Amino acid sequence: MFRGIAATTLDAKGRITLPTRYRQGLDDACGGHLMLTADSDGCVLIYPLPEWDRFEAQLMALPNAGNNSQVRGMHRLYVGHARACEIDGQFRISIPGELRAFADLEKNVCLVGQGKKFELWSDEKWRANHAQWLQEEKNLADGESILDQIII
Repeated sequence: MFRGIAATTLDAKGRITLPTRYRQGLDDACGGHLMLTADSDGCVLIYPLPEWDRFEAQLMALPNAGNNSQVRGMHRLYVGHARACEIDGQFRISIPGELRAFADLEKNVCLVGQGKKFELWSDEKWRANHAQWLQEEKNLADGESILDQIII
């Protein structure tokens, strides 16, 4: 399980160094083989390859029936932007230029653990969205949080 937020930087070649705390988990999960893709929230998703394979199989199994534009759009976004990646000997991964442009990734970025995958955000987008998400939680009309459904 990948948890937590790690501030990191992109180097001049578009690489990030993976934080030490994730290295063993990634080695166990995928032997250093990852899949990167765009996400509709404007970040880059980083999947260990076996998790990507499960996600992609579920995505491709959605009924496409010719005219389902939502499914076609999801295929275009997730599968169309998907790029294989390997962790190098210095525990770095290279973020392709098209994904860096898509997510507005420049020097300062945030790697956010999401259980079985990571999100990679520009620091600026992460802070803006984080503030918005916190405000939305405070402004719930009925005063109940989704967390009330899972916390005992």
